[in-house]
Amino acid sequence: MEKILILTANPKNTDKLRLDEEVREIQVSLELAKKREQFEVVSRWALRVDDLPRALLAHEPKIVHFSGHGAGENGLAVENSSGQIQLVSTESLAGLFELFKDKIDCVVLNACYSETQAEAIHQHIDCVVGMNKAIGDRAAIKFAVGFYDALGAGKSYTDAYKFGCNAIRLEGISESLTPVIKIREQPEQSKDVSITQTEVISPVEPIALLNLLKALLPSQFENVVFLYDVDPAYLSLGTAQAQRATEVVRYAKQQEGAALTRLSKVIYEVAPHLLRS
Repeated sequence: MEKILILTANPKNTDKLRLDEEVREIQVSLELAKKREQFEVVSRWALRVDDLPRALLAHEPKIVHFSGHGAGENGLAVENSSGQIQLVSTESLAGLFELFKDKIDCVVLNACYSETQAEAIHQHIDCVVGMNKAIGDRAAIKFAVGFYDALGAGKSYTDAYKFGCNAIRLEGISESLTPVIKIREQPEQSKDVSITQTEVISPVEPIALLNLLKALLPSQFENVVFLYDVDPAYLSLGTAQAQRATEVVRYAKQQEGAALTRLSKVIYEVAPHLLRS
């Protein structure tokens, strides 16, 4: 059974958030899920600094979900002994999750401007979701619903992230590009790219990949989009290939970081002469 630890904090001197509704929706998603017997949800409210390591030690979760306020580079907001805001630094959060890197598979930071913390935690945890700007209550809740609906149906973390973003779009909220995922691919080879063991692709600079995408024939470019499984929401309709190439690279950075190894492999498969030249 996989344990999901939900941590919430809404200090008295911060804007009121609908955290109770978010937690309820997550619980309902998993209670109704096809694979509900595989998950256990534990929640901790009014989180203080000392509560964070204690909760991780006590429950040993596979998934950690934080709901609350983010402060960008200054950290995440928890409560002090008086219920007022206390910021936990990005560096200290990364250091804490490093201690649990063999236990935790995924961290979801459902808080404004939390991409900085997601990037730092991702040094130690394979999958981390954060927000690249402010996110409204409705969008945050809908993302959580889509994410855990998919997870409860047996989907991967990447697919669950996509379902979360899609849930925001389905609701008609224009914040579907706010959540970002930092994920390391599993060692097994992707099913849709047939690169042999001996064909090793060195990291390619994003600008170089952008130029390669622009150089593809239209049919080749569409094949790359299909094989890489680019979320259609990230691509503008009726625009030139150069613009769509920029959007593909931006999407790939969110999926796999700066190395863009998998995107390189897909391009290699579609048009090997470009990467060999």
